[in-house]
Order: sequence, then C-alpha cells, then structure tokens
Amino acid sequence: MSSTLPHEAPAAATPAGAATHLAAVVHDFEAPLRVEQVARRELAPGQVRVAVEACGLCHTDIHAARGDWPVKPCPPFVPGHEGVGRVTEIAPGVTEVAVGDRVAMPWLGYACGVCDHCVSGWETLCLEQQNMGYSIDGAFGEEAVAYARYVVAVPDGVDPPDAAPLTCAGVTTYKAVKVAGTRSSDLVAVFGVGGLGHLAVQYAAIAGGRVIAVDIHDGKLELARELGAEFTVNAAEEDPVAAIQRLGGADQAIALAVSPKAFEQAYGSLRRGGTLVFVALPADNEVKIPIFETVLNGITIVGSIVGTRTDLREVFALHAAGRTRVIRETRSLTDVNQAIDDVEAGRVPARVVFAF
Repeated sequence: MSSTLPHEAPAAATPAGAATHLAAVVHDFEAPLRVEQVARRELAPGQVRVAVEACGLCHTDIHAARGDWPVKPCPPFVPGHEGVGRVTEIAPGVTEVAVGDRVAMPWLGYACGVCDHCVSGWETLCLEQQNMGYSIDGAFGEEAVAYARYVVAVPDGVDPPDAAPLTCAGVTTYKAVKVAGTRSSDLVAVFGVGGLGHLAVQYAAIAGGRVIAVDIHDGKLELARELGAEFTVNAAEEDPVAAIQRLGGADQAIALAVSPKAFEQAYGSLRRGGTLVFVALPADNEVKIPIFETVLNGITIVGSIVGTRTDLREVFALHAAGRTRVIRETRSLTDVNQAIDDVEAGRVPARVVFAF
C-alpha cells in the first residue's frame, strides 16, 4: 500500500476570478494550518455541495494534519469529518437528498457499495473507501463537497453544533459499545473522557452498563459522573488496573485515550472473559499484550472503526429523544491552530466545534 492516499482534488491555489470559500488547509505536516480562500470544486456525479454550519475538531484531524499515521493524506488538503450543513447544490441524477436538506458528512465519505463488506453491513471495512478530511477535502471550511449516498440526514430536533460531534465522536463510541456487547449490569471501563469518552460513558449507561470513567484530569472525571459514570479513577493519582480490579474487574474496557499505556491499562483492568475494544489511534502504533494471560483468561480483543450510516441514524435518534448530551464549545475557524493546541494540552472539556 502506498504511504499516501490519493486525493481526489487538492485544495490548490485559487485561479484568478474563480469562486472561492474560506477553509483551513494543511500544506505541510510540519507547519500550522493556513486559513485561506480555496477554489470551489465542481461537482462530480453523485456528489452534493454543502454550506457548512458546524464542524467538530476530532483528534483524527490533528493526526491527519501532522501526518502521524502510516498511510498519510496528501497535502494540500482540508481536514474535518464532523461536518454538518445544508445542501446547496446537487449533481445531476442525485436522488438521495435535496437542496435545503441538513446533512452530516462523516468519516466514511465513500464506499464501493458492492463488495462483501458493503453488502453485509460493514461498509466501514470497504477497501475502496474514501474518507472525509483525509482523502476527500473535509468540512474545515465554509462549504464542502460530499457523496450524496454517504451523507446522513440530521433530524430537525438536533442542533448543528450538537450534530457535528455526534457525526464522529458519537457514532464511533456508540459502535464501540455495540461491539463490546455491553448488557445490563456489566461493568464497563471507559479509558479517556474527552470528545469521544464523554459520549461513550452515556452510551454504555444507556446499554445498561455500570460505568467506570478513567482519565488524568479531575474536571473530566467530574463531567463523567454528571453524565452517568458510577465510578471514576484518576490514572495520574492511582493505578487504574488495581482500582478496577478491586471492583471485580471490567466486563468490557473501551480504549479511547491516545496512549498505548492506556490500552495496556485497559487490558489489565479486565476480569476473566472480558473484552477490550481498541478505538483510539495513537501516533505510537505499538501496544504490549501478553499472550499467556490472554489465552488462559479468555480475553477478547477487538477493533472498532467508526460506525455505519445506520449507526449514525440511531445516534441522531437518541439525541433527538433527549437521551444524550453533547459537551462542546464553539470557536471560529480562524482559531483552528490554537484549538488544536488546547485539545492536545487537555484544556478542552470535551469537543471543540467550529461554527460558521
């Protein structure tokens, strides 16, 4: 596999007289993003143009902007895969949405629709997929272009600044709880209470689990308690493995902190027969797991990658019904580089959302 992904239409220099819109662009993995005017792209068959109302800042956007992962995006490109906005233009033949519809533009921006993965409900495993804000220019801008078949309608009762984090942080953790198999009375450890973790706490509680929230910031642990966590552990002050084992061990542990050490602690927190769900994608791509204990204790380790369009519809339905809260703060796109610094330093309670 190539070390960089093909990019369908780079955010290149703007020709004189061309229609433009403001966007935050990655030109170099070693440099800050530049907020600048970029040329409006023509719609390809099956695509729609969306006037962006809000877009969340996910840690994946930071990894993309810095080229942290083995398969890298190709600069120049526009990050952003939690975009929500109104459809303003559709390509000829598009029937899935209409002009004026409010839609979300998730990480899965395109899939082939015909492979075994796509037809069996696992479109997120499609080998032909393209991803918003990675191989397709994303929603860190006033407008974005997406494939009509892979956007998801946002219910009228869900505000755009709430819908934006639900488009990735929400659907990713909702799917992780599904994959974990959480049932009523299960003890569920959520490692990392941030943009994803504060939603994972809620979904695990909705599934009936008794939730243990693990983080290194007291403020985030207090938030977790407000959102339904029964137990909290500050991993900077005590060993989370020992603390959780004193409770009997976790039936499931969901690893959301971008640190291999947190993954290893999540593993150690499990009771016999427990399940560890890998979700976060740290830049350091290695974790040490013992074979002997995994076999003898009947441990399951499973990866969970975002969620499907069906999962996202369910996430929106839960939020519209008042079952979840999104903790976020809105900022201007011109603040993008400071926002990235604040997220990495843990100065953001949960999610930053750029509002347009």
